[in-house]
Amino acid sequence: MTEDERRILEEKIVHVLKNIYDPEIPVDIYALGLVYEHKVDEDGNVKVVMTLTAPNCPVADIMPQQVKDEISFLTGVKDVDVEITFDPPWDQDMITDEAKLELGLL
Repeated sequence: MTEDERRILEEKIVHVLKNIYDPEIPVDIYALGLVYEHKVDEDGNVKVVMTLTAPNCPVADIMPQQVKDEISFLTGVKDVDVEITFDPPWDQDMITDEAKLELGLL
């Protein structure tokens, strides 16, 4: 996979992430700052490091699988590894300004 193909695939991954919503907050997981990292290697393997709004989040089992499934549909993706971390813990400062405005936090 060329550098350009990886860049295009990473853009498509961001688009997918922006279409996955937290069920408790009407904002996508990318704008919420739940996605800490997403990388595509030269073979088309994707690694996503993300968090949840809380360790006891009711979608702790569902959301990572949804992220994996949705990214897996993209052409060029071989495998998807979704890692959940709570370091650093998520807080409202991680939300984009646009999403804060939408939520009435600005």
